[in-house]
Amino acid sequence: MTQLNIREATAQDAGTILGFITDLAIYEKAGNEVLATEEDICNSLFSKDSSTHGLICSMGDEAVGFAIYFFNYSTWLGKPGLYLEDLYIRPEHRGTGTGTRLLTHLAGIAVAKGCGRFEWSVLDWNESAIKFYESLGAKPQEEWIVYRLTGKSLKDLAAVTEA
Repeated sequence: MTQLNIREATAQDAGTILGFITDLAIYEKAGNEVLATEEDICNSLFSKDSSTHGLICSMGDEAVGFAIYFFNYSTWLGKPGLYLEDLYIRPEHRGTGTGTRLLTHLAGIAVAKGCGRFEWSVLDWNESAIKFYESLGAKPQEEWIVYRLTGKSLKDLAAVTEA
């Protein structure tokens, strides 16, 4: 059996990452919402000012999954946290321990960086992911509701000036 390898993503992985992003969006029934291009991935994820990180999970020469994460901050803990933006494992590699290994790797990064939290979001209908995360000891944070500004609403708010 080929050994699983997890490594930091590089700019040369931008096409692979975009492929995983698209596959994840299709799985989440939102494939038409992916607007990113390979150039966008290069310019944002791999710029010198980027605060976002990527991991590529591979078996031999085949990329089988990825994770995108960044560090946030908990004022209550007075510590950074690790936020997992996306995690995707190709369907044929699910149930093989690949997802567990990737989450274990991320947890190790969080601990090494002194993080007080490791958090992510999951769609409420994704029962298989919810069961998987709970099997690892993760707990849902049901008291919090996520809000989002995008597009015109974001631009409109940014255009408001103090009176």
